[in-house]
Amino acid sequence: MEDLLIQKVSDTAIWVANFRAQEGLRPDALFHDPLAGVLSGEKGIAITKQMTATRYTGWAVAIRTKVIDDFIQELLSLGVDTVLNIGAGLDTRPYRMKLPHSLRWIEVDVPEIIELKESRLKNEKPNCHLERVKMDLSNVGERALFFKKINSESKKVLILTEGVMPYLTNEAVASFAREIASHDHFRYWIVDYFAPHVIRHMQSAKRKAQMKNAPFQFMPEEWFGFFKNQGWKPRTEKYLGEESLKLGREIPAEWWVKIIVALTPKKKRATFLKSAGYFIMERTS
Repeated sequence: MEDLLIQKVSDTAIWVANFRAQEGLRPDALFHDPLAGVLSGEKGIAITKQMTATRYTGWAVAIRTKVIDDFIQELLSLGVDTVLNIGAGLDTRPYRMKLPHSLRWIEVDVPEIIELKESRLKNEKPNCHLERVKMDLSNVGERALFFKKINSESKKVLILTEGVMPYLTNEAVASFAREIASHDHFRYWIVDYFAPHVIRHMQSAKRKAQMKNAPFQFMPEEWFGFFKNQGWKPRTEKYLGEESLKLGREIPAEWWVKIIVALTPKKKRATFLKSAGYFIMERTS
């Protein structure tokens, strides 16, 4: 196999940013993110060309971005004053979304990602109060002190971990979930959901070979029970398949797949539409 361009998890941020940039070029774009192309550059294009199933991945990135944008607006209306974007990657929401100037938005990621953003966006002005923090989140001690500080300085915090939890082990996600639930001002959490059959697909030989440097690891036996045990319950749920129908964005698939889906019983099709999505989780205590 040719040398993989995804050498570590942070490289997936460059890949995703390229899809966001491409979305803005469509006549039916769900959002416009011109800075995504500035950040992803030629490497983002190269990674996209190398990977398989790019049509589906691009579709998923577009739908999930729109879903999370809507979630954020919903939670701002409920009084969220701080957004803590963990593993922020090359997200540019502070620049492209209409946000309150008083909103505190904190991006946390590894030094190389933060430095890339600061370099390429140095002449851009965000629409809210934006801060960036370089941190290795596996350093539990440093993480704990940081979370305690943010909790003491905020009234109502939204945790955003878009595309982060799938790359962590079950134990790491459980530890993170319990930790953020222990802070009384950490009220909401936007997190990824994948059905068991999607996780199995991620474990296919071809997919594992391409993503060997950034494998999916989060595979709880029962997703909802897992988070309940860590102090979180679903508040709002949106599944990518269902949202794509509402948005008029057809799920990309080969013609023969579409025929199979059309012949599939209605109940099973409904389950298929709920294969992946995003949830607003709320602290149970």
